[in-house]
Amino acid sequence: MATRLLNRTLFLYLPLWACTLFIAFPLYWTLITAFKTEAEVVSRDISYFPAQLTVDNFVTVWKSVGFSVYFRNSMLVSVITVLICLVFSTMVGYALSRFRFRGRKAFLLLLLGTQFIPGAMLLIPLFMIFKSLGLTGQLSSLIITYVTFNLPFSSILMSGFVSNIPQQLEEAAMVDGCSRLSAIVHVIFPLLVPGIVATSVFAFIDAWNDFLFALMFISKNANFTIPVGLSYMIGEFNIAYGALAAGSVIALLPTVIFFGFIQKYLVSGIMSGSVKG
Repeated sequence: MATRLLNRTLFLYLPLWACTLFIAFPLYWTLITAFKTEAEVVSRDISYFPAQLTVDNFVTVWKSVGFSVYFRNSMLVSVITVLICLVFSTMVGYALSRFRFRGRKAFLLLLLGTQFIPGAMLLIPLFMIFKSLGLTGQLSSLIITYVTFNLPFSSILMSGFVSNIPQQLEEAAMVDGCSRLSAIVHVIFPLLVPGIVATSVFAFIDAWNDFLFALMFISKNANFTIPVGLSYMIGEFNIAYGALAAGSVIALLPTVIFFGFIQKYLVSGIMSGSVKG
């Protein structure tokens, strides 16, 4: 018994604690830096807790740097991306799961194949397309880009979720007088909540965290998203580390709150989302 406990401690708990510490410490350091004064941040004396708690960095980054605008832009782009991806991926996923048509497997392989295309390779073609359409510098260019990259993966995920719902439930509802659309709304959608949540999380995080496309397509300060705004806070000779840390904390808050609310749905959604042929 003692040997088994020792083995579990050495080979399970210690590595887990080491990984947790490795991941959590940078987050902790960012958090405490955000609440330190600038003098304490640049001091040679290392402190693992602020000697004097202050929210000046948050006030500075929100009002002076313009993070309120960046936050609004990121939230707008991410939410619209999620909504569009959910609507179309649900329809595509349902069609792939419930209907058997010629070219179905080829279409599914095509969706899978798009995930192997590096996003950076499409940067110049997309920029040229948006320039010809007059969309460069507009948030709509980011929304189109994020939907384009997220829709294939979201459709594959949703197809797996729909496949895990017994088709007999739909058929029973249709026998009772429901149309197919009514059966989808009243039977399929309530059971698809974990899948909708999981798909939303992946689409939201991808849109919220993107830096490359936002940097290349957006040139106006008023249309910057949070990742681009953070990058512009790093000057060549002067970096306000406290304000930069405060901006990073603000950037983390939506995803942390989002995960806190949908955690129970996310776990069940990922577990039930395997793709069926």
